[in-house]
Amino acid sequence: MRRSLALLATSALGLAACATTGGLSAPTDVIRYHLGAPVERGTVVVQPAAGGDGLSGQPFAAAVSRQLGLAGYVPAAPGGQVQFIALVDVRRSAQEGPRRPSPFSIGIGAGGYSGGGNGGVGLGGGIGIPIGKSRRNQLLGTELTVTIKRRVDQSPVWEGNARTLQRSPADEAVIADKLAAALFTGFPGESGRTITVR
Repeated sequence: MRRSLALLATSALGLAACATTGGLSAPTDVIRYHLGAPVERGTVVVQPAAGGDGLSGQPFAAAVSRQLGLAGYVPAAPGGQVQFIALVDVRRSAQEGPRRPSPFSIGIGAGGYSGGGNGGVGLGGGIGIPIGKSRRNQLLGTELTVTIKRRVDQSPVWEGNARTLQRSPADEAVIADKLAAALFTGFPGESGRTITVR
């Protein structure tokens, strides 16, 4: 019995830890596309994609730039030759997660009762009754898309998409680093195959 209670307490602490980290332990789904030939490297500039919601500035562009560097691309010097353009698009959508119980409750406990004589009977217990409606967790979906194009003819050589869910609000820089790192895992990756990065 004590062991079961200890396991329940440990599980509860683990769930609480996940909640305080902003739910960033959620996996990231990633898919990449390319022509199958070796993906060319060279000098690159990072730009926001047309029609984005404005989130593809900092820190997402910075996170993508770091990953491009690790993948073998070189940031183009101001006024220097640009061989590739990396278009960054970030989109977000709010959605409701599973219901969670109301934080308000009434505790009902039975006190002790002692019978007459030398004998005694002890009664004890507790019941928690939630008050009010259960609430839903607010989740935020973030999707990062990066398209690498040749500057000379605007033809795409690689495109990738990564998406994840986290509790709202969440640290934008942490989300940007997580998505960009997942997106460039094993670059260029297998074309057309969805992977899950944890």
